[in-house]
Amino acid sequence: MENIERTDQMKRLINIYDMLSDKNRLRIIKLLQQKPMCVCELTYLLGIRQPSVSRHLKKLKNNGLIDSCQEGLWHEYFLPEKGDKYVQMVLGQIKNLLNDDPVILADREKVTFIDRNIICRLNK
Repeated sequence: MENIERTDQMKRLINIYDMLSDKNRLRIIKLLQQKPMCVCELTYLLGIRQPSVSRHLKKLKNNGLIDSCQEGLWHEYFLPEKGDKYVQMVLGQIKNLLNDDPVILADREKVTFIDRNIICRLNK
């Protein structure tokens, strides 16, 4: 029985790290460290098509790395405050990583200037 449990834990950790093997999913997590965001904001910041952003968000959410809720007109995505020990460990590590990466720095700078009311209208 113990071997099965270890195998399940190993699969869980492998799935989490697999989710983080994509640069756009890593960027999403780093962006959501700044504030909750909607799909339109993330699409604008990442510079990729909305269907791609939605697929990344779905994968991250299915693996517990992000969460979402309806906030007025927007469906907001954010980092979970609680989660399994692997999610919390990995998100804690990511918080301290890539903070001096040029792409992450540029993303962080753009976040301060975006207005979802404008961006979401542009994407329609």
